[in-house]
Amino acid sequence: MKTILIEKTIPFLFLIFVTFSCQNNENKSTSSDNKKSKNEIIFSVNAYSFSDLLTASYPESNQQLFSLLNLLDWFHYKEIKAIDPTGYFFPGYPNPPTDAFLKEFIDKVNHYGISISGTGIRNDFSHPDPKVREEGIERAIAWLEVASKLNAPVLRCFAGKIPKDSEDDWETLAQRVIESIEQLIPYAQKFGVKIGIQNHGDVLRNAEQCLYILEKLNSEWVGLVVDTGHFHTDDPYSDIEKVIPYAVNWQIKEYTDASMREEKMDYKKIMGLIENGGYKGFVPVESLKRKNEPYRPFERVAEMLGKLEQERSQ
Repeated sequence: MKTILIEKTIPFLFLIFVTFSCQNNENKSTSSDNKKSKNEIIFSVNAYSFSDLLTASYPESNQQLFSLLNLLDWFHYKEIKAIDPTGYFFPGYPNPPTDAFLKEFIDKVNHYGISISGTGIRNDFSHPDPKVREEGIERAIAWLEVASKLNAPVLRCFAGKIPKDSEDDWETLAQRVIESIEQLIPYAQKFGVKIGIQNHGDVLRNAEQCLYILEKLNSEWVGLVVDTGHFHTDDPYSDIEKVIPYAVNWQIKEYTDASMREEKMDYKKIMGLIENGGYKGFVPVESLKRKNEPYRPFERVAEMLGKLEQERSQ
């Protein structure tokens, strides 16, 4: 009984703390802060860092415990300039959120002077079943429109998984991805939102594979969301350097070795690559929970941002 009480009380106290803190800091952000300079790097945070919290609900009422709107309060309190509100956490996903919720979210973003660096969906463009691929295409089209309403520059998509026991060679899988994304390009143009393909240790595991698909697509409306934790090679930093010219967004992780999470990210090296590579724009970070370990996302995210800021060129 005591454990249940504590689990319910801590989030409640946190919300009170953030609410009062944000009221005291009300004048720190202005709408002018929401204008991104084309000549700078702006750190952002992917909402997936808070996945457990954003998907938790009270068992009695099934009411969401902590929402994207609550998360914005914390961003304001910590003076974080941008957010990547992953589509999964909007009410009604995979369907687009209602215009009423979008207005509430956008109004709060604008009030706090927070930019939206992108958003993302789940999809599988390499799946052998054309119905699954078509479902992903339709979802992406709907969310390109959502991203446009959010004034997000990028919609993040996955290439797709490598099917178990598949006899298809890699080029066959890649061709499915290419054909799927080709259907999205007219809608990306229509809504003014770029398609960012994220290398996620699936079909895309190294720079060569990323470049193959991007060069085949050859569109200014398609680029790479560079996931620094998912280049499955001996030298992931070399792969990262090769794809920077195609980067439209980022996922800076705490480790370079994906789910193993044993090789810590060299923040100095990654910032050097980003700056020397000429990338300008949003650079989101994403902290992930490691299995069987305590996870405090608010502390971890703040620590990541602090380290990256220290390594930024003055």
